[in-house]
Amino acid sequence: MTPAPRRILHLDMDAFYASVEQRDEPSLRGKPVAVGGSPQSRGVVAAASYEARAYGVRSAMPMQRALRHCPDLVIVRPDFVRYRAVSQQVMAILRSATPLVEPLSLDEAYLDVTENLLGEPLAMNVARRLKQRIRDELSLTASAGVAPNKFLAKIASGWQKPDGLTVIAPERVEAFLQKLPVEALWGVGPVTASKLRAIGVERLVDVRAADPVLLQRTVGSLADWLATLARGEDPRPVRPDRPWKSRSAETTYAEDLTDLAEMRREIERLAQRTAEMLVRKELCARTVTIKVRYADFTTVTRSHTADAPTSDAADIAARALALLERTDAARRPVRLLGVGAHELSAAADALPAPQPLPF
Repeated sequence: MTPAPRRILHLDMDAFYASVEQRDEPSLRGKPVAVGGSPQSRGVVAAASYEARAYGVRSAMPMQRALRHCPDLVIVRPDFVRYRAVSQQVMAILRSATPLVEPLSLDEAYLDVTENLLGEPLAMNVARRLKQRIRDELSLTASAGVAPNKFLAKIASGWQKPDGLTVIAPERVEAFLQKLPVEALWGVGPVTASKLRAIGVERLVDVRAADPVLLQRTVGSLADWLATLARGEDPRPVRPDRPWKSRSAETTYAEDLTDLAEMRREIERLAQRTAEMLVRKELCARTVTIKVRYADFTTVTRSHTADAPTSDAADIAARALALLERTDAARRPVRLLGVGAHELSAAADALPAPQPLPF
């Protein structure tokens, strides 16, 4: 007998960091807001409100470029302590529906609601109730996608943002897949998409007809995974036991550091230690942070979040060194340095994030 289809829900908060800032500061409502670093210190956009996105401002964009897109942009320094607290409230609401909640980051999670604590036979109704609770209790909005597996639910949640709800019923999966470009496949960014188009793969469903040997030659070990997704299949379970923690290494120095070259060597050493911890735990991280404590005990942190998770020591070190440039370490004695990795995921699941779909 064919097993009954699962009911998987992907819930994604809308412009999470920026929405929290607009909720808590009424003067920001209705204005283009970017959460991130200063344009004078090569800061980047961590999150943009939908008003800012209308001007072309996007996450990971250098803040100087964001200001060129939107001269009236309001820049807000990130407050990750506050965002984590709100995230915990969101996850508590999600767990009121099912214990099978798998957080992916502060602002998104998968839920398996095939059986749920609300007694709802329709996953669509579970999603509606959760969205309403988030709106009523937290004054925030979320978008949700419902589908038979993670891959499809993730795409569906971004289909009608913000405050959207898209359901892909089992009988609609094939029609839905027929609409998607090849970029919808996880692991296919602009470079891989160009390679696939060079062999005649324009749409997601074209992967099915591609010559397996040619596909393997074009995308390597990704070929089998892409073929599975192109059939609308994704057997990965929702794993509620995923560790949602961070890994970090730091050192307090007996004598303050004053030489920038020495500080850079220390950052590289700490990044290596952090990467080794990730590898031992079979984890990858999207966010790299550094901590700098100056001689007067003033402490600052800097962070950078990438789309694709990593455990590569060289990548973590490069990002940490770039963050060090955004501090006063070159001008002030330093007594402590630290490098951390956050927004962790299992290494086995560390596929590149899907690119925005050109609808």
